[in-house]
Amino acid sequence: MAGATAYLVVDVAGTACAVPGAAVDEILPLPRLWRPPGGPAALAGFFDLGGQAVPVLDLAVLFGLARPAQARRMVYRHLLLMAGPMPLALLVDRAADLVRVPPEAVTPVLDGATLNGCVAHEIRLGERLLHGLSPERILLAEERARLDAQTRAAQARLAEWAA
Repeated sequence: MAGATAYLVVDVAGTACAVPGAAVDEILPLPRLWRPPGGPAALAGFFDLGGQAVPVLDLAVLFGLARPAQARRMVYRHLLLMAGPMPLALLVDRAADLVRVPPEAVTPVLDGATLNGCVAHEIRLGERLLHGLSPERILLAEERARLDAQTRAAQARLAEWAA
């Protein structure tokens, strides 16, 4: 498929979304997280990845989506370890599939149609319509600054316990 783009199809509280494949470094099982007091609800916590504190954002909470009762009990959620200079993982209910999508199946969403443009595209896969997420727009600038500060504090805490 010439010109096709790879997307990772994920489930977020029963909502089908797609994340550009190039934006995801790795898919991980959900590890044990620690959550500092006073953090925003969308911050599921942090985990230690080779001595680096990685913040985990719960996309369902961030997007204000209620999980179905059976999904709230799910133990096998996935983390999407995002590519980029700052550590970040996104908590999803399930990473389902990596698909190649031709350009004609991707329709841009109008600016201002979603908060901060976090949904950048509608992606048609057969009969399914997916929300194409823009990872760099998931957080507002103020939220990113606050998350960065909390990540630095978590990193300092990890360093205190390093051998």
